[in-house]
Amino acid sequence: MATLTVPASRTGKPALLRNRAAAKLLLLALLTAVLLPLLHGGTWPHHLTVDLSKPLAGASNWVIDNRDTHPLFLYFFGYVSNVVVLSVRAVYLTLLAAGWTGVTVFGALVAWRVAGVRLAAGTALAFLACGALGMWVPTMQTLALMVVAVLASVAVGAVLGLAAGLSDRLDRALRPVLDTMQVLPAFAYLLPVVLVFGIGVPAAVLATVVYAAPPMARLTALGLRGADPEVLEAVESLGATRRQRLLTARVPLARGELLLGLNQTIMMALSMAVIASVIGAGGLGDRVYQALASVDVGQALAAGIPIVLLAIVLDRVTAAAGGDRTTRPRTIGWPYALAVTVAVALATRLLHGLDWPTGWSLGIAAPVNRAVDWMTAHLYSGVPVVGGTADWAGHFTTWILDPVRGGLQWLPWWSVLLIVAALAWLIGTWATALTAVLAMAAIGVLGVWAPALDTLSQVLAAVAVTLVLGFATGIAAARSDRVERALRPVLDVFQTMPQFVYLIPVVALFGVGRAPAVAAAVVYALPAVVRITAQGLRQVDPAALESARSLGATGRQQLWQVQLPLARRALLLAVNQGVVLVLAVVIIGGLVGGGALGYNVAFGLAQGDLATGLVAGAAIVCLGLMLDRVTQPAERRPRKGA
Repeated sequence: MATLTVPASRTGKPALLRNRAAAKLLLLALLTAVLLPLLHGGTWPHHLTVDLSKPLAGASNWVIDNRDTHPLFLYFFGYVSNVVVLSVRAVYLTLLAAGWTGVTVFGALVAWRVAGVRLAAGTALAFLACGALGMWVPTMQTLALMVVAVLASVAVGAVLGLAAGLSDRLDRALRPVLDTMQVLPAFAYLLPVVLVFGIGVPAAVLATVVYAAPPMARLTALGLRGADPEVLEAVESLGATRRQRLLTARVPLARGELLLGLNQTIMMALSMAVIASVIGAGGLGDRVYQALASVDVGQALAAGIPIVLLAIVLDRVTAAAGGDRTTRPRTIGWPYALAVTVAVALATRLLHGLDWPTGWSLGIAAPVNRAVDWMTAHLYSGVPVVGGTADWAGHFTTWILDPVRGGLQWLPWWSVLLIVAALAWLIGTWATALTAVLAMAAIGVLGVWAPALDTLSQVLAAVAVTLVLGFATGIAAARSDRVERALRPVLDVFQTMPQFVYLIPVVALFGVGRAPAVAAAVVYALPAVVRITAQGLRQVDPAALESARSLGATGRQQLWQVQLPLARRALLLAVNQGVVLVLAVVIIGGLVGGGALGYNVAFGLAQGDLATGLVAGAAIVCLGLMLDRVTQPAERRPRKGA
């Protein structure tokens, strides 16, 4: 009788080493024991920091001194600035010339052309609501800025994506650049752009392009690389040149990804166009920013609603344009749509009705402010038993934010790096762990270790609250169609509302400090976590659920033992997206007393201090990169012979 022999290499290992996670932790522990005599506790050592204030201040002074005389500014940046100003002005004057009726009719006809009557009616109502709220002119200013910024972003992103999609070398070179562009906070973009172009529309448009181009580049490269090899081989066999293969096969096959990239670019451009109001972009963002400065919730809501409506309309139209053409109803053609728009605009001009009628405006600011005043008076403090919102903010700061920050800053610097390495290596590879550790170490080298840990404490607290609420709500939405339908419009509104708008009501209810910044971050990140969680649970293989039911599993057992384990990747993606979105708003929370790195970025922008702003921005990039690596598992290559 033959005996089964097991390789000695497998049986000779202790059980502890056969566990991948335990082996990784043991190796880290041994490495720490070897290096521990060389390390010391406390905060990041001063001799390991690099002072960048002098070179950055020198660069800032050089730009200021040469901005009006150097050929680079006169014959390159100057021309770029003029082109941007003329383009935005041309689009804005065209919108004003079309009048409110022309713009509304054209928007409705475009929606009808790509999706049908239902979306056309919704688009018309959205534009009419912008006028009814007294925001027609600011809406046109934002729309003009958006048109130019989106066209430039799509052009830049498509070129970069085309290069990355056709060349492996360029793809590897562009990947870290795009990662940095997406993680860098919006405020950090504004400082160098303002330094070169000054306050105004050119700086706002170019900052928006830098912020909004990466999604287009990534999705273009993804679509080109994901083209069906059999189709490409068939086209090549017909004698097509490389250019013909690109234009007749690769680009048409990547149409879905290209339109998704356009959709994401529009959403990010709209978000950035609002943030760019800080540097004189004007439009709806300027109204929101002024309302933030005076804590005017009603005025912020009056300007925020048109932004939400614009975002929803643009999202629905671009999503419909990327859908299946064969299922669309028969609609009008583009020449007819343009002719109708021109006719309506001319008729409106003859009737002297280009401007929105003042008698048709609805003032919602006053009643909203009265409601907020009532809530503040009755909920801010002194509520029996539960206490007021100010008490909640104080307790959250005292019981959670302060202990987490104190604990992180108490830990020796090398132990923080060790924890980061362990977390990243447990769910990824050694390369993932190395990247996370180097990113965290770079924060110490930049000399902002303590404020970075302060920001990290706020992010961890906000992520914990976001995940608890997001997972619970996502599970409820996945298990009930009624709950999912009820949540959809709420999530749409919360996901498209600009970040500034979240800060105003939380400041009115909670005061200033770190707690309001955390509350705004939770509200901003919650919709993405809920959507990804619900989608991941709904996509679990029905056969697995049916098998569990046939074995007598209860609904709770199906959730915990089948759905959640099978939706692990979606849940980890929800964690990852929650961390990224929370970090973005925690940084903006520096405007309302959040402090830490967010305050440094805002201070650098307000004072024109390039050193403070860029160092804090670089530290935020490193912090975001580290958090991304410890929350998103890396794909492991299969071993040879496995």
